[in-house]
Amino acid sequence: MGEFMTETQARPAGARPSTETLERRTPIATDGDGAPGPLDGPEAAAILERARATVYPELRAAVETLPPSMRRIARYHFGWEHADGTPAAGNAGKAIRPALVLTAAAALGGPRARAAAVRAAVAVELVHNFTLLHDDVMDRDTTRRHRPTAWTVFGDADAILGGDALQALALRLLAEDPHPASAAAAARLATCVVELCAGQQADTAMEKRSPGEVGLDEVLVMAEAKTGALLGCACALGALYASAADEDVAALDAFGREAGLAFQLIDDVIGIWGDPSRTGKPAGADLAARKKSLPVVAALTSGGPAAAELAALYEVPYDKEDLQRTALAVERAGGRDWAQTQAAERMAHAMQELARAVPDPEEAGGLLALAEFVTRRSN
Repeated sequence: MGEFMTETQARPAGARPSTETLERRTPIATDGDGAPGPLDGPEAAAILERARATVYPELRAAVETLPPSMRRIARYHFGWEHADGTPAAGNAGKAIRPALVLTAAAALGGPRARAAAVRAAVAVELVHNFTLLHDDVMDRDTTRRHRPTAWTVFGDADAILGGDALQALALRLLAEDPHPASAAAAARLATCVVELCAGQQADTAMEKRSPGEVGLDEVLVMAEAKTGALLGCACALGALYASAADEDVAALDAFGREAGLAFQLIDDVIGIWGDPSRTGKPAGADLAARKKSLPVVAALTSGGPAAAELAALYEVPYDKEDLQRTALAVERAGGRDWAQTQAAERMAHAMQELARAVPDPEEAGGLLALAEFVTRRSN
C-alpha cells in the first residue's frame, strides 16, 4: 500500500519541526505490504528505555506489596517469573503509556515535573495491565508477549482477580501520593477506567450482533474509549503533575486520544495482516475470532460485492480454509486502505492538539517521537 507521510519527513537529521509542521504532520508510514514501517530515529527508543529504567523498579516495588496470591499472577504477567515461580527475564512491555506521562510532564514542567510524575506513570501502567489481563480472558487470547496468557496458566478467576488487584493498586498509589495533583490525577484515572470498561462492554456486545448491524461511527467511538482514553489520560496526568493550565491538560488529553485511535487503527491492521513472528499471535487472529475491528467494519459498510462476500463469511463460524479469502475480501472492500488513511488523519488532529498545548517544537519533540512510534509499530 502507499505511504501516508508529508514532505516534512525530508527535514535534515536532528532538525526539529516548526509549530506549523507539528500542526499538519501525519506521521504514518507503511512498508511495501501495508504493515507499519520501522521508526526512523533513535529518539523514541531512548525515551522508552529511559521510562522503563525509571518506572519499572517502582512498578516492581508496588507489585511486591500485593498479597502472595496476587503477586504471583502479576509477576508472571509482567514477565518477571515463569509459571512455576522461577525468575524470568521476560518482556514487561514497551512502557508507552508511562513514557507519555513522563514526557508530557517534562514538556510542560521540565525535569522536576517529570521526576514528580513517576508514581502517576506507574499507576497508568498498572491500569493498562489490568485491562490486558481482563481482555485476554474475555477475548480468549492464549498468547501475549510471546508467552501463554495468565488465564491459560492460572485460570479465569485468578487472572480476573489479578487484574482487579492491579487496578486497586494503581489508585492506591495516587491516593498516597503527597503531590498536589494526586487527587485530580486519581479522579481522572478512575473516570478513565469507567470509560475503558464501557468501551470493552461495547466491543463484546458488538461481537454478538450480525455484521450488518454494526456501524462505523459506533466502532470508532468504542475504539476511542478502549484505546484512546488511556493514552489521553496518560498525557493529561503528565500535564497535571506539571501544574499545567486546564486548557493545556485538555489539549494533551485530546492529543493522546487521537494518537490512541491511530494506534488502534494500525493495531487492527496488524491483527489481520501482521507477521506472527513479530506479533506473537496467530496470523489473522482477529478474523478467526470474527472481531468487528475497524478495517472489517469499514469494509462491511463500503457496499459492493467484496463487502457482501465479507458479510457472508462473517455470518458463519470460522473455517481455516477461508482465512485468506476473508482477509482478501476486507482488502478488496477498502478496509485496509481506509484504516491507514484514517490513522493518518487522526495523527494530523493529534499534532494540532499538541501544538496548542506545547507550541515550542523543541519541547514537543519527545511527545511527537512517541506518537510516531505508536503509529509505526509492527507488533
